[in-house]
Amino acid sequence: MITVKEVQSKKDLRTFVKFPFDLYKDSENWIPPIINQEMKTFNKSLNPVFENADAYFFLAFKDTEVVGRVTAIINWLEVNGKNIKKMRFGWFDFIDDLAVSKALLGKVEEIGRQNGLTFMEGPVGFSNLDKVGVMTEGFEYPGSMITWYNHPYYVDHFEKHGFTVEKRYQESHFYFDDIKPETFLKAQELIKRRYKLECLNFKSTKEIMAYTDDMFKVFTKSHATLSSFVEINEKQREYFKKKFVKFLNPEYVKFVVNEAGELIAFAIITPSYANALKKINGRIFPFGIRHLLRAKKHNEKAVFYLIGILPEYQNKGVTAIIFNEFYKEVKKKKVKEFIRGPELEDNIAIQQIWKHFNPVIFKRRCTYRKAIQ
Repeated sequence: MITVKEVQSKKDLRTFVKFPFDLYKDSENWIPPIINQEMKTFNKSLNPVFENADAYFFLAFKDTEVVGRVTAIINWLEVNGKNIKKMRFGWFDFIDDLAVSKALLGKVEEIGRQNGLTFMEGPVGFSNLDKVGVMTEGFEYPGSMITWYNHPYYVDHFEKHGFTVEKRYQESHFYFDDIKPETFLKAQELIKRRYKLECLNFKSTKEIMAYTDDMFKVFTKSHATLSSFVEINEKQREYFKKKFVKFLNPEYVKFVVNEAGELIAFAIITPSYANALKKINGRIFPFGIRHLLRAKKHNEKAVFYLIGILPEYQNKGVTAIIFNEFYKEVKKKKVKEFIRGPELEDNIAIQQIWKHFNPVIFKRRCTYRKAIQ
């Protein structure tokens, strides 16, 4: 018999966070999250997203054994501000039992119905800076710090429960040897002169922090037209700064400013933390910090995390400036492989940015949708 219970205590929440560690214990390619970081993400007194969102955490049991979990999310900025009557769900994991996944999705639908929402979509997080999508291709490749990994049977469960694909995403990678610096070396000098632009390079986290508010403004303006975009408020920006900036190498953050010193574009790459996270298995202490610091300083893989360009500067070759600066850095650090996070398949503009790098799509994922009856 399957029963579903709402998480009510810190102990229940830890069980919720740790369930995937059992579900994927035999998977070579699942990358564990940091347990304490996940706990803070779901702490309604710490994460400012809960000022504009409601979340309900559920665990599924078969007798006394935990066999699944899901988070049901209502982002009120989306529902009221954009008039999108969406019931979100994410952090959705389950054993290969249709009764389990059906029971969990039933709870999500029930909450959506109670709140007058018309459809449910997932897996998604609270905002565009959270993980997204269920993997449909690329199971033979390791996951990453910024994506969810799942068993192949998840797709079959969605289809059998009457869900249809809502948004498609792709992930690609390319290699240092495929980079042709002549495609941006001369162009970046011309673009700098024509538009009176300058690229800022950093040596410390403190230097970056002075520009992060402007970075989020550029991010918002450059992504606002995407079908999945929901604006991130000021308190959420502060939260993400504290959460992610510590994982950044200052030299892997590039900002472009105009003649007036105003930020018009940015790009961030991070070292790949996948192997380090695998080693520490969710725990920072006692030796997790050592593995993370080693991955931060010495890494042959890098992940393109975020890029944003103000609309008025798009299609003007600004990325040539950014790529030129990155090229100098990754050449010094002897990075061999570059991984791009999930990008909407219909985001042609972002795909055009990478056309000279010989990218190869190696993973695909999607979100699923179903009407609330």
